Amino acid sequence: MMLQFSWPWVFLLLPVPLVIVKYWPGHQHEPDTAMLQVPFLTDFEEAEIHSSTLSWGTLFLLTVCWISLVAAAARPIWQGEPVALQLNGRDMFLAIDLSGSMEVEDFTLGSSQVNRLQATKAVAGDFLERRKGDRIGLILFGSQPYVQAPLTFDRSTVQAFLDESAIGLAGDKTAIGDAIGLAVKQLREMPAEHRVLILLTDGANTAGAVDPIEAAQFAAQENITVYTIGVGSEEMTVSTLFGRRSVNPSRDLDEKTLQAIAATTNGKYFRAKNSKELEEVYRLIDTIEPIAADEQWYRPERSLHYIPLSLAVLFALLLFFRKATS
Repeated sequence: MMLQFSWPWVFLLLPVPLVIVKYWPGHQHEPDTAMLQVPFLTDFEEAEIHSSTLSWGTLFLLTVCWISLVAAAARPIWQGEPVALQLNGRDMFLAIDLSGSMEVEDFTLGSSQVNRLQATKAVAGDFLERRKGDRIGLILFGSQPYVQAPLTFDRSTVQAFLDESAIGLAGDKTAIGDAIGLAVKQLREMPAEHRVLILLTDGANTAGAVDPIEAAQFAAQENITVYTIGVGSEEMTVSTLFGRRSVNPSRDLDEKTLQAIAATTNGKYFRAKNSKELEEVYRLIDTIEPIAADEQWYRPERSLHYIPLSLAVLFALLLFFRKATS
């Protein structure tokens, strides 16, 4: 925070009164005419006493009043701490599947085996961090969808809500159509030119009142782009009564419907079979939907001209009352 003057050159006017006093016509008295103006000695002495009184009190008041006026004319402003400008980005919802199948542990993070939701939280969290300038919202869905976080610039809050989500919180089934419909309802009222839904699931539409394709058509009418992500590996070794065998844990994934949703809305369908591919998917979305320009800053300013102006008025009033009572 700091004090600045918008027009500091105005302070060059400070010596103007001195120049006027020195060079204004009538202030340089001729020796032969000065004596004729005061015919009586007593009148001269009274004038001298009166002049002496003004030279201290009045001169001080006039000086402070002039300095205050000049300071007000220089437009003093107080600059606050830098504030980040909200950039013009996109309105974007993430729709995350919390159905029971997201508990399958066919992903890895580092050297640890994790379930699909844990991997999604980690990768989507990095994606959120990169989306500076976008308003992000979060929809969680299972048997029914709900808005966990409305559209906001506060990406850390969306991340916190995502981290707190749990499998089965919205039911064990998968209502893809209803999730798209809810996102469209939230986005359609937004004035942003770019409105995006990124829907992640590992299954097929098994619940809800809205057909996924019909929901996609509704989204297309509202110029909302839907990107769909199908997660889950295609091979996993499990233990059974007859020993270990390989299974396809993504056999319920309805890729055809997810592809149709994306195509209907001019979006794109992505397949992520592991954590690395899931990370690459979100990186590709960054490329397709570019992140806003670098963050910009500004300093809030508050004009303080009224302070020296008030001082000038105050000292002018004191000068008036001093003159009136003298």
